[in-house]
Amino acid sequence: MLSSLFSGDMLPCGRPRGASVGESVLVGPSQKKSSTGAASKGPRSELSTLDFGAAGGDVARALAACADKMEVHEGGDTLSAVSEEAAVLYANGQNDAAAAVLLGFIDTLDAGQGEFMWLMLLDLYKLTGQRAAFDEQVIAYARSFEKSPPPWDGQEAPSAQAKSSTPTVAMGAALTEQLAKQSDRVRDTARKSGAIRIDLSRLRSADETGCQLLREMIADLKRGGVTVRLAGCGAVANMLGGQVMAGRRENRNMWLLLLDMLQHTEEMDRFEEVAVDYAVTFEESPPSWEPPDMEALGETTAELESAVRMDQGIALEGDVLGVSADGIRQLAAFAANHSSIEVDCARLRRMDFVAAGSLFNVLATLQAQGKLVALKQLNAMVAALLRVMGIDQVAQLQLRR
Repeated sequence: MLSSLFSGDMLPCGRPRGASVGESVLVGPSQKKSSTGAASKGPRSELSTLDFGAAGGDVARALAACADKMEVHEGGDTLSAVSEEAAVLYANGQNDAAAAVLLGFIDTLDAGQGEFMWLMLLDLYKLTGQRAAFDEQVIAYARSFEKSPPPWDGQEAPSAQAKSSTPTVAMGAALTEQLAKQSDRVRDTARKSGAIRIDLSRLRSADETGCQLLREMIADLKRGGVTVRLAGCGAVANMLGGQVMAGRRENRNMWLLLLDMLQHTEEMDRFEEVAVDYAVTFEESPPSWEPPDMEALGETTAELESAVRMDQGIALEGDVLGVSADGIRQLAAFAANHSSIEVDCARLRRMDFVAAGSLFNVLATLQAQGKLVALKQLNAMVAALLRVMGIDQVAQLQLRR
């Protein structure tokens, strides 16, 4: 149904040269072209040069950090500006605010106008499980457009413990006493959701205090019933392995964190070697081997690729959040051996600002390599955000029927 509002099923990436990131976001049938026809100025900087992960996965900080590096224009059309605002609010988790923006605008429209805005609102209600509000608005939709409204699709409603909605916290380049300032926020976020991913892939150095703080934080979360998943364990293990020395009785927590990381990468042989060195060095029994229970994420391109059903393509599902979102990493790995990639987004509920920036960077690289990527069956709220972020410039977007 949504695709009928556009010139075709596929939204090509051919925005005019010099067009701004947020210009003419989603053009519905009630919109008119600008009378001036003047080309807008180009963006201050290319999206691919922005560091969307600089805020450690904090969307509000990322928006603030990147705000002065992007230009978002209304393109002479209020409808486009409203869809942009609602899309960004939804991406930032402000569901009620996004609904208020859409409702406020829809209330000003005459019958038969702004159908895409209506469909954004209906999608928002479905995605957030608001059945009563959805039922109320589909009646108004049917009256306005004199046709059957979109059906309620139960599978779009959020599940209570969706794996893909797990928040991600990215550690910086150095693991030091500075972690103490971040740990309270990490604990609060983890306890609210009941699960958390801790991305360690950017770590390049660590000291004894930082290793102790990380181990204490993870242990505290697990004691509190929080599911902890770790990414980047292999790289951290290699880094720590170069900093400990058998026979030198120091940096005990660094040794213990190394053993933790090896358990998460399931390197049992290497774990046993390090455990023997630990026992000799500290004259005490090392931790015993315990399987990671699938908490560790894929560490390398090969492992990520093997996690994808290569014969069935790839999908983005649930809530795709943060610079290290699993789905985006898997997409990059899958694309390594394919020239044309179709990404099934039928079960993609939400993508935040940081993840969308990361996705843009991946897709821009793939486009430069001559690869064609199509994001298929997008819901209206996510599609609007992708247009705001300029992703239609580097991939084809297909909206859900």
